[in-house]
Amino acid sequence: MPTDFSPTGLRVLVEVAQSGSFSAAARTLGYSQSAVSRQVAALESVAGSALFERRSDGVALTPQGNRLLVRAVRILDELDAAARELTGSPATPEPVRLGAFSSAVAGLLPRALAALPRALLVTVREGSTPSLTRALRAGTLDLAVLAQVPPFRPPDAESPGLEVTLLGEEELVLGVGPRHPFAGRRAVEVGELVDQVWVASRSDAAEPMLGAWPGLAERPDIRYVVRDWHAKLRLVAANLAITTLAPVALPALPPDVRVVAVRGEPQESRRMILARRPGPLHPGITAVTDALLHAAHADPP
Repeated sequence: MPTDFSPTGLRVLVEVAQSGSFSAAARTLGYSQSAVSRQVAALESVAGSALFERRSDGVALTPQGNRLLVRAVRILDELDAAARELTGSPATPEPVRLGAFSSAVAGLLPRALAALPRALLVTVREGSTPSLTRALRAGTLDLAVLAQVPPFRPPDAESPGLEVTLLGEEELVLGVGPRHPFAGRRAVEVGELVDQVWVASRSDAAEPMLGAWPGLAERPDIRYVVRDWHAKLRLVAANLAITTLAPVALPALPPDVRVVAVRGEPQESRRMILARRPGPLHPGITAVTDALLHAAHADPP
């Protein structure tokens, strides 16, 4: 029986916490799912209590798991720093670890990050809003640009709540190809979206499809399902399907994708927020926050 926490087990703990499932953690780490389960079981044996609550849609940390997670992130950071010192790797400034959903990565982050001093190291992880929220809680991200839908609830129900800054709120629009019947119009009615062919994506297994207009009276014809945001736009540009777009994505659209507004009820507004864990900020996080706020409120190029 194990009597100490192993570094491998702690890395598994962090990855399961931020991915939300044993299977997703196994894919990221290159382990089998049974190996991840054994590592978690060993950690729980040493801890003397359950670290994860098993749910139908994945797993969530127990209070004991949350307490161990905080220390695990610190321990692994120290081990990584020790390895760099022993191998003679040059010291690097503490990076700001930033996450964002895909269209924000394309439409917002380039403008914000280009305005920062080159000496400030920022790493970027693309992900869905639920996965980025888990990564914030796991301590593997410092900041995350998240998407919110009405009624705009907090990103999660954990306590203490995440610190949230509003970056913007706008209405969803459509992306259509240059030869689509909507292409020459500035706006269409919700009722005209019936019988359209859609391209959508699903970032996480537990998430709904993203890309079809929400709340249509009939089930949408989602004929194409892709993960990559740019692949979705290429299908639109080829006039094979249409998709919804968050306005933050508009600066990054290819020239052959047309933007069309949608009129009618209910209005489909979306918020873009910047979230972080409560606590003091180091200067790098403050600089990235200011750059994102400025880019979000600046006129598009």
